[in-house]
Amino acid sequence: MVRERIADDIYVFTSQSYAQVTAGAILTKEGVILIDTLYFPEETKAIKEFLEDRQGLKIRYVINTHYHADHTQGTYLFPEAQIVSHAMCRQLLDGVGRTGLAEAQAQNPELEEVSIILPELVFRDGVLNLYLGGKTVQLHHMPGHSMDLAGVYITNNQILFASDNSMPVPTIFDGSYFALVDSMHKMLALEPDTIVQGHGEVILRGEVQSVIQNDLDYLAKIKDEVSAVLQSNQSPDVLDAIDIESCGKSRIPLNGLVADLHRANLYRLYEELQEETAVPEGGAA
Repeated sequence: MVRERIADDIYVFTSQSYAQVTAGAILTKEGVILIDTLYFPEETKAIKEFLEDRQGLKIRYVINTHYHADHTQGTYLFPEAQIVSHAMCRQLLDGVGRTGLAEAQAQNPELEEVSIILPELVFRDGVLNLYLGGKTVQLHHMPGHSMDLAGVYITNNQILFASDNSMPVPTIFDGSYFALVDSMHKMLALEPDTIVQGHGEVILRGEVQSVIQNDLDYLAKIKDEVSAVLQSNQSPDVLDAIDIESCGKSRIPLNGLVADLHRANLYRLYEELQEETAVPEGGAA
């Protein structure tokens, strides 16, 4: 795990074991707000040791930005913290989250002690504000990568933890193309100085707008490509020929994983556009 200090009292922790997934910590005199955890228990335990033992601080809140295991699986290590998320995240954790954990535990002994912890404080609409030790932390519902995702904006520092709505390549295979585009515009409207991606490097001051615009350009490009396949009534198999470089992204980040994510995006968008253009039953052809 790599620890990076991005402000006097804000840290980002990046996994070296699982797809460069990130977590964050906001340190205040009244305790810590932890934003996500890491996939393997040992890495989250290292975060806990740094915050509780070395910094001498109590973890007051753990925010689950969305239900995916690589962001929530370490929540059980903080039994005294209040767990916060969007209401849909709690629902998904209690369903597919439990199923996914059981399947992962059957394959990986390292996960044997992990258990699902459901958020206690949830929100549905608008913005949830947390106030701790002089910090104002806002949770904004920003569906896209997944439909339960919440962005976490630290108003004092203008730092946005965008979770997996910001990655080396945008991903929609468990979410929605149109929701992600909308959420990216919401991210721009917040005018953050810094964005912490859900995977990969921190986006620093001066780069934020251009990085988000590049992501929007990529999404527009794949929509054009997939729309052309649909309009010509071609088999979805031809999507495999649309490589990531032709859509404006590199295949190098995340040890090449982005190429697989790109392919998954194309197939998910094909389904989403099909659903959008389907004629309702009983409707006119």
